[in-house]
Amino acid sequence: MNTDQPTETGGESTLQFRGGPAVSAVPITVFVVWAVFQSGVLGIGDTSGLVVGMLVGLIAGLPFVRGDWKAYADAIFEGMTQEVAATAAVAWLWAGMFANTIQAGGFVDGLVWLAGAAEVGAALFPAVTFLLAPVLATAIGTGYGTTIAFVTLVFPAGLLLGTNPILLFGAILSGAVFGDNLAPVSDTTIVSAVTQDADIGGVVASRVKYAVIAAVPALAAYLIAGATLPTSQPAANAGVEAGAAWGLLHLIPVAIVIGTAVTGRHIVEAVSWGLATAFVLNVLLGFFGLVDVGVSDVLVFSAPESSGIAQSLDTAPLIGAIVETVPAAEAGVGGSLYTGAVGFFPLIVLTLLIVAGAQIMRVGGGFEALQTWLLDTVATSVRRAEVTMVLGTAAVNAMVTINTAAEIAVAPYIRTLGRRFNINGYRRANILDANTSALGYIFPWGGGVLAGYSAMQTLPGEYEWFTAEMVVNPAAVFPYVFHGWFLVTVFLLAALTGFGLEYVSDRESEEVSRV
Repeated sequence: MNTDQPTETGGESTLQFRGGPAVSAVPITVFVVWAVFQSGVLGIGDTSGLVVGMLVGLIAGLPFVRGDWKAYADAIFEGMTQEVAATAAVAWLWAGMFANTIQAGGFVDGLVWLAGAAEVGAALFPAVTFLLAPVLATAIGTGYGTTIAFVTLVFPAGLLLGTNPILLFGAILSGAVFGDNLAPVSDTTIVSAVTQDADIGGVVASRVKYAVIAAVPALAAYLIAGATLPTSQPAANAGVEAGAAWGLLHLIPVAIVIGTAVTGRHIVEAVSWGLATAFVLNVLLGFFGLVDVGVSDVLVFSAPESSGIAQSLDTAPLIGAIVETVPAAEAGVGGSLYTGAVGFFPLIVLTLLIVAGAQIMRVGGGFEALQTWLLDTVATSVRRAEVTMVLGTAAVNAMVTINTAAEIAVAPYIRTLGRRFNINGYRRANILDANTSALGYIFPWGGGVLAGYSAMQTLPGEYEWFTAEMVVNPAAVFPYVFHGWFLVTVFLLAALTGFGLEYVSDRESEEVSRV
């Protein structure tokens, strides 16, 4: 992944704004204000609405451009074609198809059966979820993908038990933070290590202590909150039958995804193997009547009844399993592959636009101006430099809500600050990745939150008992992402106290010797 930025080392910005480089932040600022008003004030958790907000932000920046507006338009296209945006889109599409295919095979019912057999009640379920989610996130290297999978599969199971939905969503997001922060194959881990000139293995090993310190109080918080926050009665008539345990066979494709990812395979390859295995399992479970599932639950072409070809194919061997005829108004494509992918189209578009906004701020000199101000006026000692790193990455993550994009944007300045004070690359990478992993799953407009919310919006169409009122508004969950808040706090305290501070062993700067 190319992490070189055009304005990292200073010099003329390639895009000039009336009012100076700070004005390059107009698109992102308009979007954040829009997102706060829409999600936080009005309580509208609509991803497509946020897309419009980002479009308005990009348009709002145009009048401030000096000279030809073509350079501004080119910056938008440059941002939207960056690898970070494509990586996020691919991860969501594959994770969505995988999660929905497992769901079609009765995995949720199996989880509910297992929770009942293990006597894991509504109060304990969020804490258990917080411990399970990092296993998948660490293996597959994507907290977003983990959030999608757990919201699609585990969230309904928890609601059937009567678990508080807001707390459960927070536990899923916290588990995604925990695992994403530790995953050696995570894009945020790789970017944080590479941009700070550190090896990935050393970075992961050095950050375990911070992640565990944050995880212990987070687990305690979920145990306490689960026991004190209101729950509901288990949904006894929600459709979990005696044979629901067969759905747990889908732990096999989950294990395949984890095992394949741990061996270093690409996320696309790992999830594809799991997806193929889940499909075969669905066919076998349906064939033997163990679970009410068929090939059409994975993929189905619903053609209009007026189509003569469709009518002939409807009764044909093999292909007839995925072709059906319906009234013209109901024609379309369906199944877990379709719903798993299509549900994330608005989020993918939003991601592309947000990365474009970040690119405008980058080439417009906004990030460089922020770095210069921090270096000249704030970061005047090792301790203040580290506090600046923590708060600076937090500020960038508040604006650039797709975590890897935020990390790429701020990484050069973390490197500059750290090198000035001779701070070890492992330490710099850990500060950079902690906020990036955490805050993207906290803010209501953060990519991780929106990924989970997008997956949750598809659940009313999958389960008759799941109502629209059960969907958690992104603005309601942020206080309950306990691990995310504790992780940020741990690094802020580490910066203030010097806990875990390491210097580059073979070089001592004048600034360090003065401290």
